[in-house]
Amino acid sequence: MNVLITGGASGLGLATAEAVEKEGWRPLVVDVRAGDQRFEHVTADLADRGQAERAVRELAERAGGLDAVVTAAGIDACGRLEDVPADDWERVIQVNLLGTAAVVRAALPYLKRTRGRVVTCASTLGLRPLSDASAYSASKFGVVGFTRALAVELRGEVGVTLLVPGGMRTAFFDGRAEQYRPGPEAGLNDPADVAATVVFALGRPVGCEIRELVICPDTETSWP
Repeated sequence: MNVLITGGASGLGLATAEAVEKEGWRPLVVDVRAGDQRFEHVTADLADRGQAERAVRELAERAGGLDAVVTAAGIDACGRLEDVPADDWERVIQVNLLGTAAVVRAALPYLKRTRGRVVTCASTLGLRPLSDASAYSASKFGVVGFTRALAVELRGEVGVTLLVPGGMRTAFFDGRAEQYRPGPEAGLNDPADVAATVVFALGRPVGCEIRELVICPDTETSWP
């Protein structure tokens, strides 16, 4: 099975690529920077629709098709709306929401041929908002709505799963002001454990759908 993964150079994306490889499937990675050299990789800025589409086509043609897509790429710009530069705020929407849509759109011709699957990555902040995270919440609320609509649109053609993860121990929080970093009591999940749920969703037989998965630490403050 050929599985295209965005954001595959680190965090959940990398953990998913590793889990896919362990399963005996073929990970195909898209990221803004070079990834693990074990995996076939294309560099692309997902804020640029043309680059996103090119990356999908290049990897799909190189692999001879696609069986699944996992959109794990994501960025953030913390702060109050009035304090976050407009370009930074809008880039979060471009990467997290519009980049997800661009990748899925480009992959659909391949996925329809194989009756493949899409797993999109939202967030618990796509279900429950948080102050100083308006860009991230807007983008992830958008991913939730996009994915739910996509599941209706593609039923019987392509499987669609919405993944809603809580906090994970990744570099996602690096470089932030201290107030926007989880404390030692947060009990964040290992991204490998979250990736295992992605593999489980991808491995369901045709016609058996896992529509939505919420996976978070048992102390997650943004759920329920």
